[in-house]
Amino acid sequence: MKRILFLLGPNLNMVGIRDRHVYGTQTAESINEDVRRWADELGLELEIFQSNHEGELIDKLHAAYGTKDGVMINAGALTHYSYSLRDAIEAIQLPVIETHMSNIYARESFRHESVISAVCSGSIAGFGKTSYYLGLCALKQILSEKE
Repeated sequence: MKRILFLLGPNLNMVGIRDRHVYGTQTAESINEDVRRWADELGLELEIFQSNHEGELIDKLHAAYGTKDGVMINAGALTHYSYSLRDAIEAIQLPVIETHMSNIYARESFRHESVISAVCSGSIAGFGKTSYYLGLCALKQILSEKE
């Protein structure tokens, strides 16, 4: 079974509370339950980790090296300015799928730039929680092609 790390960045623990017009009303915990179920259905072992602290996300990425087969990440606002997160993604040499529930290109102009996408295998945005399902499917496909 392929081992996947799903990282969630700052404020994503507040989904369902903040910006309901953007993220909807479903809570972060219930979305995570859906993601766990999808991973199980796809035959993937999933670890979910959320932090509001950049360094903790970087530490989890470093720990994924040699222990995980791939990573799915919604870095939240760190997507747009965290070069240290970008460097950590590049360093671990694993397939990484960047995901966003919202369409970052339909939001404020500062969200149109992703500094992490260049070191990710691909990006999926704008499909609500379904972005996470699509990210898991993409990782499964990438990992099956490596076998």
